[in-house]
Amino acid sequence: MNIREATEKDFDAIWPIFHEIVSGGETYAYPQDTTRNEALKIWLQGPRKTYVFEDDNKILGTYYIKTNQSGPGSHVCNCGYMVSSKARGKGLATAMCEHSQKVALELGYKAMPFNFVAASNEGASRLWNKLGFETVGRLPKAFNHPTKGYVDALVMYKWLQT
Repeated sequence: MNIREATEKDFDAIWPIFHEIVSGGETYAYPQDTTRNEALKIWLQGPRKTYVFEDDNKILGTYYIKTNQSGPGSHVCNCGYMVSSKARGKGLATAMCEHSQKVALELGYKAMPFNFVAASNEGASRLWNKLGFETVGRLPKAFNHPTKGYVDALVMYKWLQT
């Protein structure tokens, strides 16, 4: 198992993971009909860095890291994580989140929020709590889940510097 920086060539393997998750509409606030070209910009070209989680030369997960705000907020980063449905429950999200925190510190970031975690995504919020993120805000009915309707979105935060 290996986490490495992604290249544009990796997008052929990232796209099916991205498409599966985004088209489901349950966790990310991207349009469910996001195109491949839009996804490439969102996931690979826009962020400061994008990484892939590989096992046996197969990409099973991916994450990006980007500056959350410019200027006086530029010491805070934001990340997004996606794991293929075929690889869930095997610790990939944990490994990627731990890796991203190390990368964040190497890049000079001091804190990491998750700006918009659907409260219905209990697995993610439980994992982020386990990894030291606190829920610092709740946006009532801010996420329109395709089957549960309007659910709260959580703002989760971790100060990375010790």
